[in-house]
Amino acid sequence: MKSFASDNYSGIHPEIFDAIQRANNNHQISYGDDQFTKEANTLFENEFGNVQVLYTFNGTGANVTCLKCCTLPFQAVICSEYAHILADECGAPTQSIGCSLLPIKTEDGKLTPEMIKPLLNRIGNVHNTQPKVISISQSTELGTVYSIKELKTLCDFAHANGMYIHLDGARISNAVAALGVSLKTATVDCGVDIMSFGGTKNGLMIGEAVLIFNESLKANAPYYHKQTAQLFSKNRFIAAQFTALLTNNLWLRMATHANKMAHLLANEVSNLPGVKINRSVDANAVFVIIPEHVIQPLRAQYPFYEWDAETHEQRWMCSFDTTEEEVKEFAQALKQVL
Repeated sequence: MKSFASDNYSGIHPEIFDAIQRANNNHQISYGDDQFTKEANTLFENEFGNVQVLYTFNGTGANVTCLKCCTLPFQAVICSEYAHILADECGAPTQSIGCSLLPIKTEDGKLTPEMIKPLLNRIGNVHNTQPKVISISQSTELGTVYSIKELKTLCDFAHANGMYIHLDGARISNAVAALGVSLKTATVDCGVDIMSFGGTKNGLMIGEAVLIFNESLKANAPYYHKQTAQLFSKNRFIAAQFTALLTNNLWLRMATHANKMAHLLANEVSNLPGVKINRSVDANAVFVIIPEHVIQPLRAQYPFYEWDAETHEQRWMCSFDTTEEEVKEFAQALKQVL
């Protein structure tokens, strides 16, 4: 059964699967000293410039590794109230690092300097945890995408106040595809210090990559990587997937398709009675309010998640393997239960 629940539900892209099989020949040096990891590192450098790359098993591991590079136990990470590090990682950053999270209420999932300024009075006060990192998600948990101007403004603000920018890039491919710029333009050139580069939501079997741009964060990163249990002995099987992802713009082709399907889905259902597209469809997520009585019958046919039970807001996600036929069948199923 195909679903619109999460881009994590999708399988492995055939080109990724082939890359795993290629990496399974002969013996290779362990812990990232293999030829496949070197190939992937070179491709990341081609895309981003001077970058240190660490490979992790999952998004939580990537975010914890990133934040561990940036913070001490008495420091704090500013984030949206919807941030994955706050709402969906079981307290992993706090447990693993000891740092605090300072959530900010936001209507669209994005942070701005104006929202953060009130927290600056904590700086220098020994009784308060010290803001050190602004963590953003791109695209956000609400499906929105920071513009280049918005992101650069936030990075400049962070650096002017002695803070780093961490970017949770679980869906960075979808965001960059929506922006229509290069990966470097959307990250390094804006001033991002450290980020995760998502794989499992865009066709990989397993694995995310930590990308470190700020030179001051690189020295201890390999030790934090090991200490957080994210250093894979057979790293070649993660790295080989990223080689495939970064070859011939596979990351962009998959993300562009997923975004296109989300826009198609929004268009197919927007005129149905009782249906309201509730948020901007910037990438591959559609947030929609539908009548309560249709939720369960529709979900029985196509699994999806309810975002807000009180308002009956649902989240529908499209993936690299979502087809036009499936979108139209889903829209027709909604029309029938309505």
